Amino acid sequence: MNNEKRHQIFARLRDHNPHPETELEYSTPFELLIAVLLSAQATDVSVNKATRKLYPVANTPETLLALGEEGLKEYIKTIGLFNSKAKNVIKLCEILLNTHQGEVPQTREALEALPGVGRKTANVVLNTAFGQPTIAVDTHIFRVSNRTKIAPGKNVDDVEQRLLKVVPKEFRLDAHHWLILHGRYVCVARKPKCSACIIEDLCEFKEKTSD
Repeated sequence: MNNEKRHQIFARLRDHNPHPETELEYSTPFELLIAVLLSAQATDVSVNKATRKLYPVANTPETLLALGEEGLKEYIKTIGLFNSKAKNVIKLCEILLNTHQGEVPQTREALEALPGVGRKTANVVLNTAFGQPTIAVDTHIFRVSNRTKIAPGKNVDDVEQRLLKVVPKEFRLDAHHWLILHGRYVCVARKPKCSACIIEDLCEFKEKTSD
């Protein structure tokens, strides 16, 4: 995979979807942070269903803290790992209020110091809420990067560092969204939809499907 081919791939993805967005529903950086934390090992659809009921009741550190861990569980119990997530969310709200004046911090170090927030979650928040050119690598992006040979790597950290090196600067801000959507709907895990893929001729996956 050479740089010219990578540029063509991202140019096509941009032309197809000029303004990609996360499928998580949110209206503030705090709502996004909580939604991303809840989405670990869960689908965006399941998270959106829960937050549509939760956010009208509690969507700030103060109101979530007032709801309490048990109260929060009632809203998120349909989401996987809801017990540990509820505990992390309440602790996170306490830290935001005590340390960050209730605001979501805009640095990786401060975000990763919050309970339940790892590198991927921090990257999503920095990119989507604050417009920083970070690339969060999930299972979809890991698969697409390796399968297409855009940025092969043995683990998510390898792929992230490789993407940051090889994705042309003009595409870096939206690369995360293009790749995750491509992996979610076209370059799917079991049988990629190669015949419907807009970058099929540029992709270096050897076992392409024909239907």
